[in-house]
Amino acid sequence: MRVLGVDPGLTRCGVGVVEGVAGRPLKMAGAGVVRTPADADIAHRLVLIERGIEEWLDTHRPEFVAVERVFSQHNVRTVMGTAQASAVAMLCAARRGLPVALHTPSEVKAAVTGSGRADKAQVGAMVTRLLRLDAPPKPADAADALALAICHIWRAPAVNRLQQAQAAARRAAPVPAPGIRRAPQKGTR
Repeated sequence: MRVLGVDPGLTRCGVGVVEGVAGRPLKMAGAGVVRTPADADIAHRLVLIERGIEEWLDTHRPEFVAVERVFSQHNVRTVMGTAQASAVAMLCAARRGLPVALHTPSEVKAAVTGSGRADKAQVGAMVTRLLRLDAPPKPADAADALALAICHIWRAPAVNRLQQAQAAARRAAPVPAPGIRRAPQKGTR
């Protein structure tokens, strides 16, 4: 299984690709960040994130995309930017028919380190160890993206199968034209 992990952010959107299956050694296929200038308007930044993620999808051809679930913070502006970058990643995956899984930060930390309260240094150290790297990936956003991919590989085999089946069903089902509502089927109310 090949998973693209996305640690969403407007300035630095972490991306990392991990290949493997639960119970076997994992392999990093790539890690990095998609950067946008802080002084650019939000629409342009989102386009840059979309282009960067599309490039990663083209290059690495993942089977799944794991995105950090946006959680409530005190800084609404930060939450909004993170949510927007997260939506772009989900859109890019959905456009290609790739299943998307959302994982909370504490779920990822617990999967990788054993503690849902681990700090960035602990996550980076465990990612380094689990992927048998010489040094922790830099910046931390790239390590977090790899941790998301690892979490997904380890925790979601059943969810993956369900999402694949749902994605196949959506691709096979006819899509009604926008603005046209289907009449309810007899006995579905």
